[in-house]
Amino acid sequence: MFKFLKKRLKHFEEKLESELENELEKEITKPQEPIPEPPIPTQKPITESEKSTPSIKETPIDVPEPIHRKRARKAPSHEKQKREEELDQQIEQSIENELQRIVQTRRSIEQVVQKEQKATRTIDDAKLDELLWELELGLLESDVAYNVIDSIKKDIREELKHIPMGRSQLGEFIETILRNAIAHVLKSNTFDFMEYINHQEKPIVIMFVGVNGTGKTLSIAKIAHLLKQHKKTCVMAAGDTFRAGAIEQLTIHADNLGVKIIKHGPGADPAAVAFDAIEHAIAKHKDVVLLDTAGRMQTNYNLMDEMAKIKRVAKPNLIIFVGDALSGNDAVEQAKRFNEVVGIDGVVLTKVDTDAKGGSSLSIAYTIGKPLLFVGIGQNYDDQIAFDPEWMLNNLFGT
Repeated sequence: MFKFLKKRLKHFEEKLESELENELEKEITKPQEPIPEPPIPTQKPITESEKSTPSIKETPIDVPEPIHRKRARKAPSHEKQKREEELDQQIEQSIENELQRIVQTRRSIEQVVQKEQKATRTIDDAKLDELLWELELGLLESDVAYNVIDSIKKDIREELKHIPMGRSQLGEFIETILRNAIAHVLKSNTFDFMEYINHQEKPIVIMFVGVNGTGKTLSIAKIAHLLKQHKKTCVMAAGDTFRAGAIEQLTIHADNLGVKIIKHGPGADPAAVAFDAIEHAIAKHKDVVLLDTAGRMQTNYNLMDEMAKIKRVAKPNLIIFVGDALSGNDAVEQAKRFNEVVGIDGVVLTKVDTDAKGGSSLSIAYTIGKPLLFVGIGQNYDDQIAFDPEWMLNNLFGT
């Protein structure tokens, strides 16, 4: 599954990695300008006279002496020589400390310059625009909605502002960029179905809507099977009274699963079927009512209006749109229209296992702002899994 989308993403990864390697090669071969060294302050040579001249603070006050004592003065005292030696040591230590500070400053400047140069490496804007245009075309061919493509491109641009220039990290870094951009789309809306069921007042009424042929009836049976696995009781309502085969089909699933079904004859009022099913659930203390409705095209306004009537009667807690992954962007447009008429709380996407493109799986939840609850991956009752963004990311980027 998702082979087409996976191929387009891999192609973008390889081209972007190649371009960044070229930029890195240019940087390696580019002559590096030497970093100017800070001038070392010159120390004025100290003359013998300056060494022997005490500082102002240390200059003793000359006290007039009697003439007869001046002649008797001797050589400088031992204390004075000691003070001069200490002064010489202080000057030498000061010079040494200053040199150490200069060396440390020079090293820190080199580190900052190298760090700034490494962080500002990026791909040429014109080349990036060209690569993103190719990615956009590939995603459009994979049935990815345009607003989803726009989100992915923006995230990629932002991430590419901080490129590690180590050659060994490049491939991993590019895959992480793409993975994060797609994860942002997939994780925009999340919903834990079973947690919701566990914490709502019973009975919970769930209404299923969608066009003909999307696998809506089988999806209802799969959710009934899931509820039974979690020790929840449910009742099915055969609200698709426009097609006699739909009533029979749902009845077969109900018998297979051991679930009660409420049904009227073909052509009956679907709102009446919904009402009877809810009354049965209240009387028998059932946890969930699973209400089927007739498949209808989003362009059939009369049928869409009748679906709104069913909603007014049933007052469902959740309205779930069932779409076909193989219909690509059509599934997204259908979901948008149903959301406008009755309001959608979540999506079940069927036939995902046979979808080579993957665009609808990536787009539908983000486009309508509603969570993707389940994906159908087969015809058995167990072949419907709670949607997990990591599951799709692993399918797109796994080996």
